[in-house]
Amino acid sequence: MKELLNVALPKGRLGEKVYQMFARAGFECPEILEDSRKLIFENPQSGVRYFWVKPSDVPIYVERGAADIGVAGRDILLEYAPDVYELCDLGVGKCRMAVAARRGYVDDPSRTLRVATKFVSIAKRHYAAKCRDIEIVHLNGSIELAPILGMTDVIVDIVETGTTLKENDLAVVEEFLPISARLIANRSSYQFKKAQIDRLNASLAAELSEKR
Repeated sequence: MKELLNVALPKGRLGEKVYQMFARAGFECPEILEDSRKLIFENPQSGVRYFWVKPSDVPIYVERGAADIGVAGRDILLEYAPDVYELCDLGVGKCRMAVAARRGYVDDPSRTLRVATKFVSIAKRHYAAKCRDIEIVHLNGSIELAPILGMTDVIVDIVETGTTLKENDLAVVEEFLPISARLIANRSSYQFKKAQIDRLNASLAAELSEKR
């Protein structure tokens, strides 16, 4: 019996889309498509075990070896800088990191810029490169409220369609970081399960090249 490849998938639409890519690459697990509350699914025939985790937790499972590989957004990888191998850009989950503010907002460089974000490291690096003095307000949800209520001047957050911003009378001031889902691997697993991981990576690369 072949050793199973442990795969951490992000819960939600992105994870479901990525699973379909993996299945087409020969790592199918029909059980994962059943309507259940299970978190772990395996198919010994395909040599794979999947489990659903919160998207921001995927790199932790991979870094600590609970998962051999996983799929995480570039935003999460840049924010937390996990010690993992980044194998390829899957070309899905595309969006961008942006600065947004209330419509008509004009920055005053003479005063400290107040920034609401859950991506503290990314925001700090972005403004450090501009030599801009900032005050970070770390929020985990409803970040759009911060400038509306006057708590901050701007927000730094992921923008996909921009609908939420428009509905709250906010506008993008600057887009500065393209984001997409990345295939990552545990460093030790990549040595011991290299053949399986390389086969999956090569199949995904072939699939992606066909779409281009």
